[in-house]
Amino acid sequence: MASDYKLLSGKTAVITGCNRGIGKAVLERFAANGADAFACARKENGEFSGFLDRLSEKYSVSLIPVYFDAANMNELKSAALQIMVSKKRIDVLVNNAGIGYNALFQMSTLDKLKEVFEVNFFSPFIFTQYLTKLMVRQKSGNIINISSTSGIDGNEGKSVYGASKAALICWTKVIASELRVFGIRANSIAPGMTDTDMMLCLPEEVISENIRSAGRKSIGKPSEIADAAVFLASELSANISGQVIRVDGGLK
Repeated sequence: MASDYKLLSGKTAVITGCNRGIGKAVLERFAANGADAFACARKENGEFSGFLDRLSEKYSVSLIPVYFDAANMNELKSAALQIMVSKKRIDVLVNNAGIGYNALFQMSTLDKLKEVFEVNFFSPFIFTQYLTKLMVRQKSGNIINISSTSGIDGNEGKSVYGASKAALICWTKVIASELRVFGIRANSIAPGMTDTDMMLCLPEEVISENIRSAGRKSIGKPSEIADAAVFLASELSANISGQVIRVDGGLK
């Protein structure tokens, strides 16, 4: 996008999972479009802090780091309260942080099921409960949940991961209905296979088949997901809520 066209000027966002992959790309695109942000990551490190400083200076926006482990409800609560006491208006919440898991149904353990749902569904659910208190008071807000086409298509080996993302999709539709009276929108982005660390656990033949099925030359890029998030966060999508937008290259 052109640097002089600011779709998100004047908005403040909360984005989880910002230290890599899709979350990092979303943060970059939001900053480029003029948004201030609370940039959430699991652990503090110098590389991430430096990245925020450079991004903030480049686009003249305020980027505040917030650290918490999505699997730790005490840390999540503390992070939410840190954001809430800042007294800043929260226009957009992007629930992106998540973990992957690939295993056949019969090989999936209860412990793994709990772990994946803890991060991919319970964490954004509770985090959003806190932050929507601000949105309800200000009578506006925008929630964007990063799900997956695995939560729609029922891919082999994705019974646990896909179920967690399907829960996220259903919940998105429910809160879009429940919160619309407060001027709050909620949508979900369902990426297909995307070039992130999560893809590293997949066999090469699975990646190749995905590329062939979508009729494209390569797998998706995090920036493509980020562009969809910018659209949903902007006034261009003011009349869109309760929807799931696939970003998968036309996967069949």
